[in-house]
Amino acid sequence: MERTIFEAEHEQFRDAVRQFLAREVVERNDGFERAGIVDRDVFLAAGRAGFLGFAVPEEHGGGGVRDFRYNAVLGEEAARLGLGSVGLGLTLHTDICQPYFLDLTTDEQKQRWLPGIASGELITAVAMTEPGAGSDLAAIATTAERDGDDYVVNGSKTFITNGINADLVIVAVKTDPTRRHAGMSLVVVERGMPGFERGRNLEKLGLHGQDTAELFFDDVRVPAANLLGVEGSGFRHLAQKLAQERLSIAVAGVAAARAALDWTVDYAKERTAFGAPIGSFQNSKFRLAELATDVAVGQAFLDQCIVGLNAGELSGEEAAMAKLWCTELQGRAVDLGVQLHGGYGYMAEYPIARAFADARITRIYGGTSEVMKEIVGRSLGL
Repeated sequence: MERTIFEAEHEQFRDAVRQFLAREVVERNDGFERAGIVDRDVFLAAGRAGFLGFAVPEEHGGGGVRDFRYNAVLGEEAARLGLGSVGLGLTLHTDICQPYFLDLTTDEQKQRWLPGIASGELITAVAMTEPGAGSDLAAIATTAERDGDDYVVNGSKTFITNGINADLVIVAVKTDPTRRHAGMSLVVVERGMPGFERGRNLEKLGLHGQDTAELFFDDVRVPAANLLGVEGSGFRHLAQKLAQERLSIAVAGVAAARAALDWTVDYAKERTAFGAPIGSFQNSKFRLAELATDVAVGQAFLDQCIVGLNAGELSGEEAAMAKLWCTELQGRAVDLGVQLHGGYGYMAEYPIARAFADARITRIYGGTSEVMKEIVGRSLGL
């Protein structure tokens, strides 16, 4: 079924992204995986190509086009090539962090940060999760106490994507520890601020090239001019951005599922057993047919969600449905892919093996599948 949500300019953008990833990333990806981090020059090259700032206003060095279809293309093409680590770093920067800097900043903050965000000189991250607070954001313990023209930030965060590379970190803090949701605010902590330290680049099951770090704040003096949005409205600001964050994860999930399907179909046509291609056996054929159907259905729903987001009409429940379906689908797709590849599917040199390891986290970050079900269930009045 032909997808109808993209126009000629989106397909031109897709071609440019494919060429960029082939030229700048594919041959280097194994090195990123071994090093545990993507080189900063990838962000700079992406910025020069216009892939990081298409939504940033022209006066701040961007393209001035706020259209999530471009975001989707970037995520889809990275997933299609099995570049989960690079794709996550770039889409976290464009899809998840950038809306905070576009929507919640003052004119002075825009002038200070947006040009570097668009160029890739300033890499971004968002720090919400703490060792003792995951899905329950209102339980965070990191504090920001006002002291004159500064906030003094103390606490720690963990599992922070882009945590080592990041120059600007949106940190969820408690400006009023006596309150739960209403006591939360967002401040931007910048590289080099005294007392801001990065811990380990954490070793993970998958996404080995993606730097995921612990962050520590010890009496970090953050200028009050780095407050993002309104003090005490941090939880509301985060909630308003969750639909796009979850849709971004869903986009990568369906694209990764489609890639796993394509790799496995190709393998099933070539690999023989008992004198016949394994794809000719009924079990293989039927399971791949089911997966192809699930991918097509998921893509159709996801495309409508993208249209809804662009129109400002995507609900939190619909975004939760998209993330739930698409990431669970991704898990089924890579699992089947490994199974039908047999022993070769367990070898890291095959893309399906890496995709299998990379996929497991998508049902956890951005809100677990269980949280997504809770959101959808509440929308039913249950």
